[in-house]
Amino acid sequence: MTRDLILLGVLGAPHGVRGEMRLKSYTEDPLAIADYKPLTDEAGARAFKILSARLVKDDMLVVRLEGVADRDKAAVLTNTRLYAPRDLLPPVEDEDEFYQADLIGLRVEARNGEAIGTVLAVLDFGAGDILEIEPASGGRPIMLPFTKAVVPHVDIAGGRLIAEPPLETSGEEEPPEEAV
Repeated sequence: MTRDLILLGVLGAPHGVRGEMRLKSYTEDPLAIADYKPLTDEAGARAFKILSARLVKDDMLVVRLEGVADRDKAAVLTNTRLYAPRDLLPPVEDEDEFYQADLIGLRVEARNGEAIGTVLAVLDFGAGDILEIEPASGGRPIMLPFTKAVVPHVDIAGGRLIAEPPLETSGEEEPPEEAV
């Protein structure tokens, strides 16, 4: 399954009073996000043009957007996700490469072929990517770390990935038995 728009970054809080704002970039070279035109919201309804960008740490930029000249206008855009049309992005060259958007909708199977579920989302809470999976048996979504140890094989063409969930995923301990 392919997506027409690929998430490239998320606008953060205003930076100063002149309309600059933070931008978390998901491009390999964080500054390269400014090269993609047009950048749009998820619906493709609003376009954004980056006028200037500077790196402040690993994947965090401070940017100035066209038409955003003060802190109030910047604040309204906080948490806006920026997308680019897939055809503007470089093609995937290796079978081990893919865009995270390509994972959405893939079947998740155990090594023995047993259905685990379907990928709903790829999340990042700061400690690495997490796959949110709709269980094949129903119920609450399952969260799995997206690491080689837990997801040793991704088969985009085959529409599936192989997962080896950790034995314990809840993190909750059994309550101690009370002494009689």
